[in-house]
Amino acid sequence: MTGLALGRGSLIGSARAAPAAGGRKGVAAVRGAFLYPPSELLKQAGYYSWPGSGFDAEGHQKTYTHRIAAIADKLEMGIVMEEEPLYQPAGVARFIEQVKQHKPDGLLLIAFKKSEWESVKRIIEEVSIPTVAMATLGVLLMPHIRELHGRPGVQVISSLDDFDAIEYGMKMIRTARRMRQSRILSVTGMESKEMTVDTLGTEIRVVPMQRLVEVYKSTATTARVREVARGYLANARERREPSEADVLEAARAYAACKRMLEEEQADAIMIQCLDGIRKGQIPPPCMGFMSLRDEGIPAGCQNDLNATLTMMLVQQLFDKPGFQQNAACDTEKNLYFGAHCTCASKLSGPAGPAQPYILRNHAEAGIGVAPQVLWPAGQEVTMAHYLTGQEPHMLIYSGKVVGCHDTPPAGGCRTNVVITINELDNACEVKGMHQTIFFGRHTAQLRAFCNLFGITATV
Repeated sequence: MTGLALGRGSLIGSARAAPAAGGRKGVAAVRGAFLYPPSELLKQAGYYSWPGSGFDAEGHQKTYTHRIAAIADKLEMGIVMEEEPLYQPAGVARFIEQVKQHKPDGLLLIAFKKSEWESVKRIIEEVSIPTVAMATLGVLLMPHIRELHGRPGVQVISSLDDFDAIEYGMKMIRTARRMRQSRILSVTGMESKEMTVDTLGTEIRVVPMQRLVEVYKSTATTARVREVARGYLANARERREPSEADVLEAARAYAACKRMLEEEQADAIMIQCLDGIRKGQIPPPCMGFMSLRDEGIPAGCQNDLNATLTMMLVQQLFDKPGFQQNAACDTEKNLYFGAHCTCASKLSGPAGPAQPYILRNHAEAGIGVAPQVLWPAGQEVTMAHYLTGQEPHMLIYSGKVVGCHDTPPAGGCRTNVVITINELDNACEVKGMHQTIFFGRHTAQLRAFCNLFGITATV
């Protein structure tokens, strides 16, 4: 029994680096197999059962192998599929032992015969590795689907050749690995230390606020800094409170954050920014955070770990930036109101268009530069909040953008968005603070990720 390596990743254990700051990441590794008896044996037996006598399992395997290779290339993963289908207990046992020996990040099991669902269940039971179990429509009956659908650690796909669903399954496995290998730079306090987040395994490197102050002060007003400042001015719909000198300082703050990320080989940053602003040590980093999020780098306000982790998960799963915001509601219109003084402009992702924004000052401090990003009415959105702990859970909601308020007449932070909430009759019952709002309706996908990796999903 030999494995066929698909995509640019090679055999399990490959050390080819995936794109990320610091070059510390290896390739997410998935081991997979097709499960069905050869069509010739079924022909000899004279009875096919589901999916039926006209189903070309071998032809399907060729098509799936080609498409899975494309997914492996796109996601820069190593996916090793067995070249021969599994259909006998001895072959299944050998596959299980190989998986236990190599310990991949996940499994991809594709059944083209109803009877082989028993083998799928056996592999899942004996290996206990996050598994995407797929059967094309017309292979499984409802009782078979229910046996694994919703089971922790398993994502079941019963659909007609749904390669998008397979791709998202692989992306979930890749995300879990990348979160384990990622580093958040936490700028706060007076001491340096390191810690690891439970369950997700993300590393946190804490450095004192004074470090950022020193980096900011030593950041020269280079040609690149001036170019960033000109971009802020040129792309803004208007400039209200800030001066051009304020905009230049905001560009310096962005350059300082980038330098910190590079020096610490970090994938995300969170800053106890209000402390630095109150003491006059640094300008508000709000504009720089907009740029970082536009580039696909999560940036968390007020050193909020849960918010930063949520933005990292959203970025990895959906390639979109998140909007960390303070929670409020309009009691009379039954609408959720979220606001903060920084927000990505490229809310569809780094390759997408920028939403219009206005250059404002920091609403609470009255200094510096903060973007007021204008969200489009009618846009579907998801709101999520990952909560750490020994039993982690995630709050998940969805809704639609109703609009944005100017400030004034509204109070609060500069960027705000007013949305409906689908899951609750009363928008005031939304839980959490600093939740992440992002483009698109992704509640089912977030719940699937939570189910696959032992996270409780609630509203």
